[in-house]
Amino acid sequence: MANVMKVLLCDDIEKLGWLGDVVEVKVGYARNFLLPQGLAKAASEANIRSIADEKGRRAEQRKSERMKLEEAAKAVEGAEAVVAAKANEQGHLFGSVAGREIAANLRAQGFAVPDDAVQLAAHIKQVGTHAVSLRFAEDLTSQISVVVVAESLGDEAGEAEKS
Repeated sequence: MANVMKVLLCDDIEKLGWLGDVVEVKVGYARNFLLPQGLAKAASEANIRSIADEKGRRAEQRKSERMKLEEAAKAVEGAEAVVAAKANEQGHLFGSVAGREIAANLRAQGFAVPDDAVQLAAHIKQVGTHAVSLRFAEDLTSQISVVVVAESLGDEAGEAEKS
């Protein structure tokens, strides 16, 4: 096949490979993107040897990051995030609760949860308890429960005190 070539990756590229991997890609992708951007080199023995040390360091770094993600996933498993939002009498929210609010609540509790880890099919728009998935990596997930409570409005509190 003349339309593929082997290249040595000089950086981690999502859905393609890690630094130091030799992969086959289409010639156009290599010539027009990977090589000019410095993301890959020709897969020669000299280039493979020159990048071997960095490949080892990067592998150790990925390993330690994975361990941190596993610890974070284990720690947050089964946790509960309580989010207050303005709602009407029927429990429908004025707006919605998004993943970043849930992640911020979990971080305030001391969990290491990035915003993009919260997996919501759609924003939460109802008061109540909701099961939510956290995805730390392709194969690393945790389940938490999110309790959405109606936020008390300032004028109602003032009227209750007057009575």
